[in-house]
Amino acid sequence: MSSAGGNRVLITGAGGQLGRELIGTVPPGWVARPYTSAELDVSRADMVAEVLGREQPSLVINAAAYTAVDAAEREPELAEAVNARGAGHVAGECRRLGARLIHLSTDYVFDGAQGHPYLPEDPPHPLGVYGRTKLMGEREVIRLSGGDALILRTAWLYSREGRNFVLTMLRLLKERDEIGVVCDQVGTPTWCRSLAEAVWAAAERPCLNGLHHWTDGGVASWYDFAVAIQEEARALGYLRRAVPLRQLLTGEYPTAAPRPPYSVLDTCATSAALELPRRHWRLNLHLMMQGLGHA
Repeated sequence: MSSAGGNRVLITGAGGQLGRELIGTVPPGWVARPYTSAELDVSRADMVAEVLGREQPSLVINAAAYTAVDAAEREPELAEAVNARGAGHVAGECRRLGARLIHLSTDYVFDGAQGHPYLPEDPPHPLGVYGRTKLMGEREVIRLSGGDALILRTAWLYSREGRNFVLTMLRLLKERDEIGVVCDQVGTPTWCRSLAEAVWAAAERPCLNGLHHWTDGGVASWYDFAVAIQEEARALGYLRRAVPLRQLLTGEYPTAAPRPPYSVLDTCATSAALELPRRHWRLNLHLMMQGLGHA
């Protein structure tokens, strides 16, 4: 590991919802150097080499990603440039500099067909471009890091900023008289603050590598999640009225990219390795929404 960087951590994708939570939760003893995707385009190998060479980090957290799941079906080259080749650029430069890498990935590497929580070692089978390019990125990271990197898969992220299901639902609850929500896709809503805490716990364990999973606790459908959002919003005084929520089947809500019907990740091994208990998604939703005074 590079001695020049000490406890200097470089965060890619720092303008995204996870990146912002990582910046807001930096533990004592770490010096964070955040870079937005505009400041560090990971799809450009020359830019990755220049920035990492200048910063000399001891750790890189790669939160940069093309995450627009449906748009990826129309822009597969762009998704691959960021999620696959970009991940490889970062991993290769980390290996050259002797820096550790924590790389973020997704539940969308699985097809959701097995019906019980996915272990990190379960065979991946992505359904769409986004999942496929993220899986390509995982494999590039493993190949170029010599297996020393930590790959952390997560799912259904939301936060107080950015584009996510919670903020979208809060807007729709104010605008519409009825909302249809898919009820036959199941996963685990995960607050970005919770994921950031797990990433920093992993940063403190330099020997932790390989594939790991992290989400909040419990399971929910998108419909369950929407019901909880409305209940919290009503209890906190953000909404004056209750809006009827109608259950939809996936076939009634067509999207460009197919979604895994069941994408719950088994996080037991990661929770034990990090010595970090998971909070239930409903508790984290409540904690997050308490801070939405402007909603």
